Amino acid sequence: MQMRFFFFLACCLLSFHAQAQNVIPLYPGLPPGGIAARNEETKDDGDNRRLVSEPTLTLFIPPKEKATGAAVVICPGGGYSTVVYKREGTDIADFFLKQGIAAIVVKYRLPSDKIMKDKSSGPLQDVQQAFKTVRQHAAEWNIDTNRIGIMGFSAGGHLASTAGTHFDRPVLAENAGVNLRPAFMILVYPVISMEKYLTHPGSRRNLLGENPDEDKVRYYSNDRQVTLQTPPTLLFHTEDDKVVDVDNSIAFYQALRRAHVPAEMHLYPEGDHGFVLKLQRDAWMQIIMKWLGRTGMLNADNPLLQGGTGQLY
Repeated sequence: MQMRFFFFLACCLLSFHAQAQNVIPLYPGLPPGGIAARNEETKDDGDNRRLVSEPTLTLFIPPKEKATGAAVVICPGGGYSTVVYKREGTDIADFFLKQGIAAIVVKYRLPSDKIMKDKSSGPLQDVQQAFKTVRQHAAEWNIDTNRIGIMGFSAGGHLASTAGTHFDRPVLAENAGVNLRPAFMILVYPVISMEKYLTHPGSRRNLLGENPDEDKVRYYSNDRQVTLQTPPTLLFHTEDDKVVDVDNSIAFYQALRRAHVPAEMHLYPEGDHGFVLKLQRDAWMQIIMKWLGRTGMLNADNPLLQGGTGQLY
């Protein structure tokens, strides 16, 4: 009898894991604007992905009885040359899942002239498509469409902040009229600017090329793109970051304040780039949970979230 119980329990756990984590293609075939090429994607022992040409979504969907209705789209970092899929992706999603928050990890295409006609817009197109997909499946995945946010690390923070400041400029014409605005943003040691004096050089070069024109540099410098409609934002950075200058987060925070967008920033004196990966995950991410609670993102009845805009003030 006892053995049968444990067998049943194991089956339930396997079933839950299968439900919680599921990988689906982002597009039914070749992405719009894509160039057909052989898939050369590789991954290392840390599950970091390189040469990504076939974008996917990895779904962490809590069961209905545990779902809060909130969701977060996660953009791992990697300097636009790799996708740190596990440590800044699925490991983070697993935490949200345990809190009843749906988490969707985007394995976005890495910018390359070999696989896309405009490499600067390819990653943004994928994230916007991810938002469209989540909205289309919201009822099935127990998600409140007013509470879908975005999170990004490093260059993934640049991608997330681009999604949060360019939501009214869809890359694909067929997404015109689709609500692509995140309800909130969580940016962890993010690249924000593409300006030479501030940016991460590798991220800028990989996304925009060696000598981008000034209009494109300004377009993807997201501190210059903040408006009143930019989503509420939580920022993390260290002052001794030797890879992505902390002034990226400071410039974005200041732009948010000038636009009267609710923002919270956590600056730490030391820890360098990737500092949260050295910390106990469940401890530092409690800061996120408290912030989500304060902003009403865990409360479906918050009247400030009604109407589908997600604007808190």
